[in-house]
Amino acid sequence: MTLALSTRFRRLKTTPAIRALVQECVLSPSDLIWPMFVMEGENARTPVPSMPGVERLSIDLIVKAAREAEALRIPAICLFPYTDPALKTQGCEEAWSPENLSNRATRAICEAGINVAIMTDVALDPYNINGHDGIVRDGVIVNDESVEALVKMALAQAEAGADILGPSDMMDGRIGAIRSELEAQGFKDTAILSYAAKYASAYYGPFRDAVGASGALTGDKKTYQMNPANADEALRLVARDLDEGADMVMVKPGQPYLDICRAVKDQFGAPTFAYQVSGEYAMIMAAGQQGWIDDEACMLESLIGFKRAGCDGVLTYFAPRVAALLNG
Repeated sequence: MTLALSTRFRRLKTTPAIRALVQECVLSPSDLIWPMFVMEGENARTPVPSMPGVERLSIDLIVKAAREAEALRIPAICLFPYTDPALKTQGCEEAWSPENLSNRATRAICEAGINVAIMTDVALDPYNINGHDGIVRDGVIVNDESVEALVKMALAQAEAGADILGPSDMMDGRIGAIRSELEAQGFKDTAILSYAAKYASAYYGPFRDAVGASGALTGDKKTYQMNPANADEALRLVARDLDEGADMVMVKPGQPYLDICRAVKDQFGAPTFAYQVSGEYAMIMAAGQQGWIDDEACMLESLIGFKRAGCDGVLTYFAPRVAALLNG
């Protein structure tokens, strides 16, 4: 039997060259932001057991990793500190110390003249004895006092040389307050990548291990992070943060929320990012180590999914591995 088909979709799948010609989404190293964990010490590294292949690095090794990012054509890195528990307090004062780990690492990278953008995390959990992103009073995460602390933290990071500030705390009004202070203090070119739609997710566990917040956390973060069942709320939050002065917006976690990424990009057209969080990374790595999946293929497929959903870029722990593959 001969089929008379004028439309054969398989024609455009016949060879790698033709498939490449009609590919709709392209992943490149310039789509990546590499999250890094910084710790005290010299020439020191400590593996994060729940994140195979990820390590905490001392500042001198963070500088080397930033050089690696530059060589791999990764345009940005993001710093997260592993803070000495002795420095964690109710008031989170270490968060805005010029000499905290994040600020010292930022200055070291700047002084080394490395051509990467430095992004920092604006949230109190690495410095909070309670493990929360805001200040806790009588069991309640207080909003306005937390915002005052976050503004001081953001200003200290800008003074240290950060190019992009990433408020990930989800307190109300923090973007406007940070933007206003940056403008007032002359940091008009310091960009804000707001974690505008950050969900109260079960996927964050390995990250909390990496920054030492797991044991400190009391209760949960459901009074300030988003309900995973909500989508319309995410769009209202993005609209608010853009109105308050955010330059870019983030959806976090990533893969379970691709519908949110697509909706944000379609509605606002602003630079839209996703965070492929620690739990997403750990699942791919663990299944790959068991031989249940091809972790390299799944890594690439997951990142193409973000691009297809409208993301301009992705924070991912796979960044150096992916960039090396894409660079050939």
